[in-house]
Amino acid sequence: MKAKKTGVSHRKKRPKRVRPRPKARRAKPNRWLAFVRKHGIVLASARGPVPSLAEAVAGEPIVGSWWAHPKGRAIFAALSELDDSNDVRCFKLIDGKITLVHRRVWPALVRLAGDGALATARVAALQQEHMPTGEHRKLVTPFPEWVDDETAHAAAQLSADAARRLLGNAI
Repeated sequence: MKAKKTGVSHRKKRPKRVRPRPKARRAKPNRWLAFVRKHGIVLASARGPVPSLAEAVAGEPIVGSWWAHPKGRAIFAALSELDDSNDVRCFKLIDGKITLVHRRVWPALVRLAGDGALATARVAALQQEHMPTGEHRKLVTPFPEWVDDETAHAAAQLSADAARRLLGNAI
């Protein structure tokens, strides 16, 4: 005859394992936003009088298209992050090439464009809009429509010479 199971175990219960909580991860500062902030003005991928973001990401000069470079995806990711940043605007400022400009330099652009020293077409803000179909549409916001009150106020406080110094050899 079989013994009935009573549901009582004669084994000792093991104490519950207390798993350590994972350490809270700090958000990594955006390395490429810091790069643009440091330089103020950088080219997206072209060569010129200011650093190139694509070459900074690649860690070397790029021959040909950056899309074909082994770090092409990392370059695309860096450009996409910066395109989404509220602290960076894109222009065709240097030789008609895509130029990334950090917020701290916007007042200098506004001052010189307002004075006529920079063509307003060079300081029309560009932005990519991601469509549901996966396509991208380029949006152009003409100067001075993109200028916020804070930037306009800071530009009014700058002399033309101070604005030129802030832009350095970019213009």
